[in-house]
Amino acid sequence: MYKVMTPGPTQVKENVRMARSLVCTNPDLDEDFVEFYKDTCELISSLLGTKNETLILDGEGILGLEAACASLTEPGDKVLIIENGVYGEGFADFVSMYGGVPEFYHADRLNAIDPDALSSYLKEHHDYKYATVVHCDTPSGMLNPVEKICPLLKEYGILTVVDSVSGMFGNHMDVDKFQIDLLCGGSQKAVSAPPGLTFVTISDAVKNAMHVRKTPIRSFYASLLAFEGYYEKKWFPYTMPISDIYGLRAAFDNIASDPELEERTHRIAEAARRALTEAGLKLHLESGFSDTVTVFDIPAETTCDAILSRMKKEHNIMLAGSFDDLSGKVIRIGHMGNNANFEDMAATMYALSETLTFLGVNLKGDLTGLFLKYYH
Repeated sequence: MYKVMTPGPTQVKENVRMARSLVCTNPDLDEDFVEFYKDTCELISSLLGTKNETLILDGEGILGLEAACASLTEPGDKVLIIENGVYGEGFADFVSMYGGVPEFYHADRLNAIDPDALSSYLKEHHDYKYATVVHCDTPSGMLNPVEKICPLLKEYGILTVVDSVSGMFGNHMDVDKFQIDLLCGGSQKAVSAPPGLTFVTISDAVKNAMHVRKTPIRSFYASLLAFEGYYEKKWFPYTMPISDIYGLRAAFDNIASDPELEERTHRIAEAARRALTEAGLKLHLESGFSDTVTVFDIPAETTCDAILSRMKKEHNIMLAGSFDDLSGKVIRIGHMGNNANFEDMAATMYALSETLTFLGVNLKGDLTGLFLKYYH
């Protein structure tokens, strides 16, 4: 068994796995399950700081992103794609798929989005139905200040769609305070449940936008309107994955009972970044460091495959490379959710120090000792 220290999927606790093994009822007919589903959705809303409705959808996190675009986009709608990473750019594909016209706000991929620069742009460019932005763009570990970006957009009446699949519960998220209309999350990142579910929080403004559409939503499975009135009708638009949702609820119960999760995640992330830097390794980003994933450039003496292979074969620890324009260039350490604990991170730093040294990288210090030095 590998210790999975990747930026999602993350390690899953035993109580979550056991919850998935509970006896199945029929979620189409059992009103008790409808109550359980609604109660779980309300718990999620509470943990994310919102009075907005949450829906759990049967599909990996990408479904939430597509559902947001499918439900809001009509042919010809102009949509602002705020991007400084692979996932941010990817929103444009969903917008185009449903007939919208994506317009990019491109930003430096080594730094977080600058709210002042975005504010200047919006003064001349603000005729958009909605805008998309990624909270944590996992391929690079970029964290964007959505708490400043979304209020800027709302000044012009632009609906805000945020992907925080890899950000929430590691970096602070407060949906109502940050003025987020539609937030997308996923089960397999800091929530630390198995992959397979996405959840979204939906503001009244989004609901209104869906209701006043002139054209029908071009999807059934990705339509958020399909869930309208589910509780009153005691009916779901499709059979819900009951075992997955039992597990998801256990994972959220774990989060609710761990008030130090964000603070601990930050301490681990800060210690990891400082240890890598002091040892002579180069963090990939210049600013905008997410607390859920640390990304460093691969030293010239070795390769991505060599590092990942030795970490797995010799230490039973799974790290991750990246993809797209970062393929083969960086290593990613995931320390979100259940991964955000001292013991596993210390073991990871020990293994990484041994691996890099074995592969000919001349470190300026022992990563384990440096991590211990800065973890306080």
